[in-house]
Amino acid sequence: MPPAFGVRAAVQADGAFLGDMVVEAANWRQGGLRPRHEVMAGTEHSRYVSGWMRPGDAGFVAEDRNGEPIGGAWYRMLPRSDPGFGYVGTGVPELIIGVRPIWRAHGVGRALLQRLCEHAGAQGYGRISLSVERGNFATTLYRSEGFAVTQSGLGRDTMVKRLR
Repeated sequence: MPPAFGVRAAVQADGAFLGDMVVEAANWRQGGLRPRHEVMAGTEHSRYVSGWMRPGDAGFVAEDRNGEPIGGAWYRMLPRSDPGFGYVGTGVPELIIGVRPIWRAHGVGRALLQRLCEHAGAQGYGRISLSVERGNFATTLYRSEGFAVTQSGLGRDTMVKRLR
């Protein structure tokens, strides 16, 4: 049986969808439904998609059999002066991942994460980072893909994977 989804490289036109995936990531808790305008109002979350696809941005989008986007994973190089939640240093891309709730636990996140990490390694990056709130079930996925906690913050952890 063919897979129920495919993965393709993200393009500039995916910016709005990736914004939706930032909202999904922010609303990972069951019943945690902060509206899009509230999540994206400040730079805390909007920095991950604002001006998408600028130099250094890269990502992948998963689509169902009908070509509808169901998940996305991408990275950005955020400056020390405006770091993201998972910032660990200059030259280390920070990844963001979001999957529509109905598609979670179906391998979509793992497929996206693997493709993104392979791509980052091929681009010459030695590490990639992310931030995850404590209690988020995705932590198990990240650990199984080689990420380890390097910094603990208030209610969230920064995880890093060595790529080479």
